[in-house]
Amino acid sequence: MKAAATRFDPKLGVRCAGEDLRFVYDDGVFGPDPEFRLLDAIRRSLRDPQCDGPDPVYSIVMDVGREEHREELTRRMLLFGVVVYSAGQLGQEPVRSQGHIHAVAPHCGWSTPELFEIWEGRAIIYSQERATDQPGRCVAISANPGDKVVVPPNSAHCVINADPECRMVFGAWCDRQYGFVYDEIRAHGGLAWFPVLEGANGIRWEANPRYQPSELSMRSARSYPELGLIPELPMYEQFVRDPGSLQWVSEPARMAEVWPNFEI
Repeated sequence: MKAAATRFDPKLGVRCAGEDLRFVYDDGVFGPDPEFRLLDAIRRSLRDPQCDGPDPVYSIVMDVGREEHREELTRRMLLFGVVVYSAGQLGQEPVRSQGHIHAVAPHCGWSTPELFEIWEGRAIIYSQERATDQPGRCVAISANPGDKVVVPPNSAHCVINADPECRMVFGAWCDRQYGFVYDEIRAHGGLAWFPVLEGANGIRWEANPRYQPSELSMRSARSYPELGLIPELPMYEQFVRDPGSLQWVSEPARMAEVWPNFEI
């Protein structure tokens, strides 16, 4: 596995130091032992459910932060997570998650959004409006270290490691009462589009025939002025400076007018 060419400093004190998908926390930073996502757990959503690939596929730590912010994070129902993906591939697909929809959070009554920030490697955030037979708008966003991507409420989405030769690391803000819904995605054998590796780290997209025909839009990450995100500021640092500026993650009703026509 080669090292990623570019890395981003999230200004948090969480590092994935080795190749074992484990994390190291600086003094004053809290976080759990990682949860490892095994290949068998995601097979039902892959293009080739019988494929070989790295195992575990990725690891995740949920509820990470600086000790002085623990009470504030809890009070605001905000949760910070960090994920590292293995290098390699899953059959002909790049390493990726199986895809899910966020469950409705009891405290706010919404399927909440998620804010991603890429720290290392190259990522693709894929999102579709629904996991029903007609998936609605389907979008694949390419993101590099330092880029942020927002997935809106109710969307079915997954994260993809776009470079099979490198691991990929990202951080994410989500709701503290997070939950994942997989049923419709698994019933369709995955999301509406499969990423397929082609050539020198290239990716082509193949439609999942279990859905009605749809179109896929592809583009690079953008800024989100309508959500008050500061592009040049690491997203944990934005919370430090102005905790209320990210309150829409756990209280999406604050941005209710934005979500119906939201551009990921």
